[in-house]
Amino acid sequence: MDANQFLDIYLEETNEHLESLNNSLLQLEKSPEDKDVLDEIFRVSHTLKGMAGTMGFTKTAELTHEMENLLDGIRKQRVNVDTDLVDLLFECLDGLQEYTNTIAEECVERGEDSTALVNKLRRILNKEEKTGSAPDRERQQDMELNTHENEVLNKARQQGFKCFIIQVRLDSNCMLKSARAFIVFNVLEKKGEIIKSVPSVEDIEDEKFAHSIKLVMITHSSMDEIRNSLTAVSEVAEVEIRETSIPDEIDNYSIDEQQNDSSGDAKTTKDLIRKSVTGKTVRVDIDRLDNLMNLVSELIIIKTRLEEDKETGEKTNTGEALEYLERITTNLHDAVMKVRMVPIERVFNRFPRMVRDLSKSLGKDTKLFMYGEETEVDRTVIDEIGDPLIHLIRNSIDHGIEQVDIRKKMGKPAEGKIILKAFHDGNTVVIEVQDDGKGIDTERIIKKAVQLGLYSQQEVEKINPEELVGLIFSPGFSTVSKVSDLSGRGVGLDVVKTKIESLGGMVEVESKPGTGSKFSIRLPLTLAIIQALLVNIGKESYAIPLNSIKEIITIEHSMVKNVQNREVVLLRGEILPLTRLAKELEVEGESVEREQMTIVVVRKGERLAGMVVDGLIGQQEIVIKSLGKYLSGIRYIAGATILGDGRVSLILDTNPFL
Repeated sequence: MDANQFLDIYLEETNEHLESLNNSLLQLEKSPEDKDVLDEIFRVSHTLKGMAGTMGFTKTAELTHEMENLLDGIRKQRVNVDTDLVDLLFECLDGLQEYTNTIAEECVERGEDSTALVNKLRRILNKEEKTGSAPDRERQQDMELNTHENEVLNKARQQGFKCFIIQVRLDSNCMLKSARAFIVFNVLEKKGEIIKSVPSVEDIEDEKFAHSIKLVMITHSSMDEIRNSLTAVSEVAEVEIRETSIPDEIDNYSIDEQQNDSSGDAKTTKDLIRKSVTGKTVRVDIDRLDNLMNLVSELIIIKTRLEEDKETGEKTNTGEALEYLERITTNLHDAVMKVRMVPIERVFNRFPRMVRDLSKSLGKDTKLFMYGEETEVDRTVIDEIGDPLIHLIRNSIDHGIEQVDIRKKMGKPAEGKIILKAFHDGNTVVIEVQDDGKGIDTERIIKKAVQLGLYSQQEVEKINPEELVGLIFSPGFSTVSKVSDLSGRGVGLDVVKTKIESLGGMVEVESKPGTGSKFSIRLPLTLAIIQALLVNIGKESYAIPLNSIKEIITIEHSMVKNVQNREVVLLRGEILPLTRLAKELEVEGESVEREQMTIVVVRKGERLAGMVVDGLIGQQEIVIKSLGKYLSGIRYIAGATILGDGRVSLILDTNPFL
């Protein structure tokens, strides 16, 4: 069996089951008497065991098998559900997740040995460790071999091979005997070649056997090597090996070719499995695919229509055809975007467990409330948004939520509250992380800002509260004096800001002392196609994302003033700092200074900045293209796009100007 073709499916389904297991364990902790939750956990564990056994991942199969035993004990009321038991099940979940991650990365099941967890599970059930001896041991008997099989063994002995009869007895509790037998065969085929098995391979596949398998194999390995390889397989209770006694008879049968072919096949399969790279997948509603197919069909129809017009030379209907084509491409774009969209629930589901564990380790009582999990965002955004949200939630629990006794003194509920919310706002998606903790201490921020040399004491006092709170996103900035496992190094919120801005979004903070804080992340719905304004700077054209633009103004050159060596203009009573893009981008601008200046006003939250351009081309829908790893991280540039005439236009990142 070529496991490579099933590996992607295995990983995708395993991750879904692990996510379901995580949610069910959280429910079990809240409702220990809920039999439906317990049945769901048992079902997921059993499914994971079966999938792992079929793929030959023994550690996962063994751990889930013992989890099943424990869950069965709970169902039969031999074991009570308490916090320690749920903690142990979460440990098992972490172990399974680690095995799955290493399979995805290396196509090999690596991770901590599951023996310790297995023993813990067994001890809870007061189950004695198995010694490996079976009470009703079958006496090994010689197998009946036909003439051809005897000739093969005889020739193998002449060529220096050892011939063994092996009896493998499986654990009586083994649920998937055929899958376990398949693993035994795989282990032995790496050491040599199996000549015969009793029962037959067909009967083993159909599980038409008890718990014992007899095999005849030829190998260069020693008896101890074979025994050690087999005893390492989980649910193998007993292994007996002895060498066969075959008379020396010479025959023309050569085993060298078969041995080489077998090892060659094994190596090829192994190499294929190692080269497997799991791709990013999206599960799509069939209705969306049907809509996509219909639009592609219409695209083919309009293509045929334009070709006919070209052949006949008729141009009367061309305009109408182009309008129809534009309508189809717009609908096609919308349909593709919907296909790429996945619920943000996939990210949110990992946080209840994290909040539970962090609250427990910090001795706090915190509850997470989630809203808008059905909000759909681009698949690429889903992959990138997880880490920033982890930092923000950890920050809320560690810095924001107070200890229980302090909350009671302040007249707050003992249980702290964290709200995670997602919703659409125009062509953006907003994700909010809000807590009812102590808020951000501006006095500490002032002290730290002066200490780090970001501002002098006089400058800090003039900064408005919003900008002051924004300092927490500065690299290396932390108001915690003592470094712990969770905080103190000043890297968390800096990472959040960098990641969000790299996605074309922005993050804002609202805080009230004693009441709590709210972090708002605003992201584009998709990172593939955006609306942009094309502008001229000298002889070059650049694209500015439309969602960053507040307005476009034209002013007299005389209105520009210099304040602290920076050009500014007074716009409706507010000072607007200006940036001459030609100078910043080192592009040769117009040689003659115009009396009027065209300024594109961009925004980020409440902050505004003006970008001086030489001319406006117009609004256009553009496809974002990456510049590649060699040109990544260039200041002011977020990517590139290809225009209708084939020219390349760079997309400006407006964040550095604000």
